[in-house]
Amino acid sequence: MDFSEKWSNLAEGPSLKNLTEERFGVLKETQHGAVQDLTKAHIESFDQAVTDGLSRVVQSIPPLEFTFKNERISLSFVEATIYNPVVAKGSICRDMKVFPAECRGRRCSYKGKLVADVSWSVNGVPKGIIKQSMGQLPIMVKSKLCNLHGMSPKELVAHHEEAEEMGGYFIVNGIEKVIRMLIMPRRNYPIAMSRPKWKSRGQGYTQYGISMRCVREEHTAINMNLHYLENGTVMLNFIYQKELFFLPLGFALKALVDFTDFQIYQELIKGREDNSFYKSCASEMLRIVMEEGCTTRSKVLNYLGERFRVKMNLPEWYTNEQCAHFLLNECICIHLKSDVEKFYLLCLMTRKLFTFAKQECMEENPDSIMCQEVLTPGQLYLMFLKERLAAWLASVKLSFDKRGSRISGGWSAENVIKIFNMGTDLTKPFEYLLATGNLNSRTGLGMLQNTGLCVVADKLNFIRYLSHFRCVHRGAAFAKMRTTSVRKLLPESWGFLCPVHTPDGEPCGLMNHMTASCEIVAPTLPTISLPILLCSLGVTPVDGSPGKAFSDCYPVVLDGAVVGWVESELAPVVVESLRRFKVLREKKVPPWTEIVLVPKTGKASLYPGLFLFTTPCRMVRPVRNLALGKQELIGTFEQLYINVGIMEDEIESGVTTHQELFPHSMLSVVANFIPYSDHNQSPRNMYQCQMGKQTMGFPLHSFMDRSDNKLYRLQTPQSPLVRPTMYDHYNLDNYPSGTNAIVAVISYTGYDMEDAMIVNKSSWERGFAHGSIYKTELVDLADKVKGDDSVVFGTKPGDPKVNDKLDADGLPHIGSTLQYGDPFYSYINLNTGQTYVIFYKSQEACVVDNIKICSNDTGSGRFKRVCITVRVPRNPTIGDKFASRHGQKGILSRLWPAEDMPFTESGMSPDILFNPHGFPSRMTIGMLIESMAGKSGALHGLSHDATPFTFSEESSALEYFGKMLRAGGYNYYGTERLYSGLSGQELEADIFIGVVYYQRLRHMVSDKFQVRTTGARDKVTNQPVGGRNIQGGIRFGEMERDALLAHGSSFLLHDRLFNCSDRSVAQVCVDCGSLLSPLLEKPPPYWSATRHRKTVCTLCGKSDSIDSVSVPYVFRYFVAELAAMNIKVKLDVK
Repeated sequence: MDFSEKWSNLAEGPSLKNLTEERFGVLKETQHGAVQDLTKAHIESFDQAVTDGLSRVVQSIPPLEFTFKNERISLSFVEATIYNPVVAKGSICRDMKVFPAECRGRRCSYKGKLVADVSWSVNGVPKGIIKQSMGQLPIMVKSKLCNLHGMSPKELVAHHEEAEEMGGYFIVNGIEKVIRMLIMPRRNYPIAMSRPKWKSRGQGYTQYGISMRCVREEHTAINMNLHYLENGTVMLNFIYQKELFFLPLGFALKALVDFTDFQIYQELIKGREDNSFYKSCASEMLRIVMEEGCTTRSKVLNYLGERFRVKMNLPEWYTNEQCAHFLLNECICIHLKSDVEKFYLLCLMTRKLFTFAKQECMEENPDSIMCQEVLTPGQLYLMFLKERLAAWLASVKLSFDKRGSRISGGWSAENVIKIFNMGTDLTKPFEYLLATGNLNSRTGLGMLQNTGLCVVADKLNFIRYLSHFRCVHRGAAFAKMRTTSVRKLLPESWGFLCPVHTPDGEPCGLMNHMTASCEIVAPTLPTISLPILLCSLGVTPVDGSPGKAFSDCYPVVLDGAVVGWVESELAPVVVESLRRFKVLREKKVPPWTEIVLVPKTGKASLYPGLFLFTTPCRMVRPVRNLALGKQELIGTFEQLYINVGIMEDEIESGVTTHQELFPHSMLSVVANFIPYSDHNQSPRNMYQCQMGKQTMGFPLHSFMDRSDNKLYRLQTPQSPLVRPTMYDHYNLDNYPSGTNAIVAVISYTGYDMEDAMIVNKSSWERGFAHGSIYKTELVDLADKVKGDDSVVFGTKPGDPKVNDKLDADGLPHIGSTLQYGDPFYSYINLNTGQTYVIFYKSQEACVVDNIKICSNDTGSGRFKRVCITVRVPRNPTIGDKFASRHGQKGILSRLWPAEDMPFTESGMSPDILFNPHGFPSRMTIGMLIESMAGKSGALHGLSHDATPFTFSEESSALEYFGKMLRAGGYNYYGTERLYSGLSGQELEADIFIGVVYYQRLRHMVSDKFQVRTTGARDKVTNQPVGGRNIQGGIRFGEMERDALLAHGSSFLLHDRLFNCSDRSVAQVCVDCGSLLSPLLEKPPPYWSATRHRKTVCTLCGKSDSIDSVSVPYVFRYFVAELAAMNIKVKLDVK
């Protein structure tokens, strides 16, 4: 993790080097670093999980012990390894490795084998180690286990990948899935919270509590709370296997250490020695334990074990004390190794709780980023893996109980292997987790949600794709909350989360994106040397006594363990030395350490202390340390107590200690692509962040090798003339997403009202914004004709249905055009020789682009699976959506003939006419500046820098570009005289005209229009079905009904809601008013079939009272439903 150089060599401004240097298309030796860093958080966390993390997980799974045939059996994991993806056994192939492109093409999963060493012992005698295959686990692309790891662009292209393949996703059933990054509470830090609903937890509970999420090194997490009770005592509450348990604090403290009550009491009152109320509370808590007769530690352990053992499925030969130890290890402060450390931490939390309950310190805001960290993909993967491995052991125990009695021959290794093979393998659960995003878990993994953990990485365009990897979600539980406090943009998140890039609507403020320079700590380093270093700097160990009273000292907490005390005067010096070691990489202090001194202020502020964090999953970002002149990584909590300047003139000596690397460091990658975003109204920038992700652009280069369901492609994309520095930093010219257009701001003809825009027809004919859609259909004959193995693709020679439109193999010719009703493919039954032809169903004509023939995972499939990719040409039509890069979206309303367009002095007519009414209320001044900059760039052959915050009140953009335009012989203000295209007269007003980069969005009329005359109806109600795909009707809803009522157009209303919907003619009996009783009379056998049968009312028994009425069919259904519930409906027929 080398951070020092990454952001220091940011280019001064963009350049047109890709257009002017000749070696643009040639592949480089190495991949582009900035693009690879986009998915770094995902890949690093996964690498950490499958190397270091896997070995830790295996060691931390407790051995499963049980009795079987009066013998004690113990099973435990020794180690496990995950292998690179290779082909299945028995396959014949040149290369054993499987590559991601093949998995995408065949729509299968990219997975490697997990092999574990399981040791087993009988009655405590080890019997050996068995290598057991546990199934196949999905592998993250470009991670250490991936076969693409470390490849150069040339090798990647040879393996059908992008040259700049970033990885960071899994491939499940051919679909690229990303594990979402979720925000979690900061690990191992006690957070003071007041929750009114805690009062309902029992008698005497108050709203005050301290919550802590304890996380072990291998990422097993548990949530633990301390509650303050009205009588001054404290309850400890924890969750074990989704159940809530409560334990008075005194029992926990006495169970953890073998101290006398007086020693425990002294530790509890440190720093509060003169508070008599607090002292009485502390002694009261210890007295409760005494009253239960628990005088010594062993008695307390026995007491706890006896009560809790019912809930823990431990072997019956465990003593109560062993059960209690298991409870303390699994549920209380699990991130600490020793019981003494747990004791000191619980004491610190109790002191904080009392301070908080007496309102002497503030509550921490759990929505603030200072109390948060990120759940990385590797972490979720590892936690799930641990739970599945433990479940495997349990399933093996079940197999012993079920089938063990049948197996003869005693305890031989073969018999044990047989039983091991009956255990549940891990392939299915992992594929289910990634394919659906749903977590099936017994413990819940200490998370608030179990759905929506994975999303599909759409390759709609490159911007959309990369934003999946920078996205951080707050969690599904918060989306249903009625309060808005969760969604607020807090000032603390400056520099970590982008203030602009969040969707509008339902997920607003919950789905955030990390800023471009924000990173997530992945590696872990051992912190054994840090306590020694701290003591050498003047920290008193936790069991020592400092030179001052405890009330004048700060507690020192390192990763959730209390290390000692430091005097108030000494603390800033200690912090300064630590920060120096961190920046200069000395004394084994990791560069991603977070050093937070929460000072005493004399008022009720945050609980004071010196907190050090080195744990993974925290967000950090680089700033310049002014004292040392180097880059330093600062964390979210640390930032609150650091003075960071932005511009040079803001730095005050002695106050400002750090400086931002660049002013736009608060923006995310996508927000950084908006030109002059500091000149736009804020919501417009938000809209652009959303629309940039819906642009038809150039999503990838390997079109021939992909089989995505839908890909959009712009035929002639261009490099923008005006762009921010970050555009070049991420090499976005490789994946452009728009066209430079000449835009005149003029209200012309009235076809451009309400955000519509007029496009020059000649520009359109020359190819302006032409595009196409690639659609892929996977045809699997095994699914179509189940159970019959003799069905393969093919045709009969001279089949009239095929009409020479298909090849001999039953597939269409590549490059042929398919119209509606043409044969699409055909298959043949080899046994009977019968052929079946499937026809092309879509109304749009398309061109067959490529066809891939696929097999199954073992490579033994017949000619049964193909992927047919077709491309549908989509040139802009009236109603297609366009947008500039400033949230100014509009639809194409007319293709105006060039001879009727207004033209300039030099005879140039614009590509797009934009209505001037779009500017005043929206205040997108950035678009006006872009227009001037684009014009001057086109005149002088430059690419202008559109990075935000480059211009200010002192050096205005208008002046800069106005002078450049004047130098090129144009008007200083970017306006020109235009001549009317109809009359040739000069227009009276000066018209603002320039070059703006326009994007074509994916919302096209061809995908949206819906029309129906007659068609499918619902079986039950007989009303037209809804939905465009099934040729459904358009809903004429309640509000539309109100509109017609208000107009008094009753005939139209009757037509829409009755005649065109479900009019039906029903027989009704006038006398009894029943709809159900009139039935046709039953004919005797001798009647002829042509004889007229009368309708008879079965209740009245006569046929002359029957009449016909027109009623909605739904009404008849409703009457029948009511009759089933014994309710009679009478019609009063006049």
